Amino acid sequence: MRLCRYDDNRLGLVEGYTLRDVTRATERLPQLRWPFPHGDQFIASLDTIKHAIKDAAEASPRKLVSDVKLLSPVANPPRIIGAPLNYKLHVDEAADPAIHHGVQLANYDGFATPIDKHGLFLKSQTGAVGPGEGIEIKFPGRRNDHEVELAVIIGRGGKNIPREYAFDHIAAYTIGLDMTVRGTEDRSFRKSADSYSVLGPWLVTKDEIPRPDKLNLHIAVNGKIRQSANTRDLIVPIPDLISRVSNIYALYPGDVIMTGTPEGVAEVQPGDVLIASIDQIGAMEIKVR
Repeated sequence: MRLCRYDDNRLGLVEGYTLRDVTRATERLPQLRWPFPHGDQFIASLDTIKHAIKDAAEASPRKLVSDVKLLSPVANPPRIIGAPLNYKLHVDEAADPAIHHGVQLANYDGFATPIDKHGLFLKSQTGAVGPGEGIEIKFPGRRNDHEVELAVIIGRGGKNIPREYAFDHIAAYTIGLDMTVRGTEDRSFRKSADSYSVLGPWLVTKDEIPRPDKLNLHIAVNGKIRQSANTRDLIVPIPDLISRVSNIYALYPGDVIMTGTPEGVAEVQPGDVLIASIDQIGAMEIKVR
């Protein structure tokens, strides 16, 4: 199942190049009162409202996806969690001083992986946007880079999740664009500007992607391919990322884990048009302003 959020917070069931408005299915979501539970309640209820979504689709006419404004498929991510330096060739290119700026150097220093050395990092959830909202450069005059990634959406929360049960906690996958300004500030600050976490174009439920460890991913800027890789090259795979995170803090429905970007990161400028794509998910076009 492919689900998008669009226009004025409508919910759409995506079928090829079209969608059906299934917003009325959200009437089945729990009626909440303060203090509200952690997490995105749509993601938390995804399994229980699937039938309502299918029923709503039968009564809804089709419209072209290209005619709507695509928002982030996760409306209220509790956290956006990043995995730094998780492809070997990106580790190699990050040895460039123009990327590392003398901080968080791209070497192992005796650690098994860069993530063992640097840990994971958090991005502000207010930075989450959809492709239809675009990227607003917040650090003019600095190098602002694109980083395409497979993003994992947590459906069932938990703590201390063993890696062998990690996939039980996944609801869906989406494309993530982790925008990054280069500099000496902490990584979380440089990656947390509003619009610097593009998610989309929709979420794809995990049953449709049985092997997320074998997905081609690409990004093109103004028609030229800059990044092209496969998720089989992740240094720390998805189950281990989920286990590592949950050993530090509890995961909640709607948490998004960006699994890392491959080599080829490069600068974007206002006016650029980016197209990010991942096998079995689709492609999203994002404009930079």
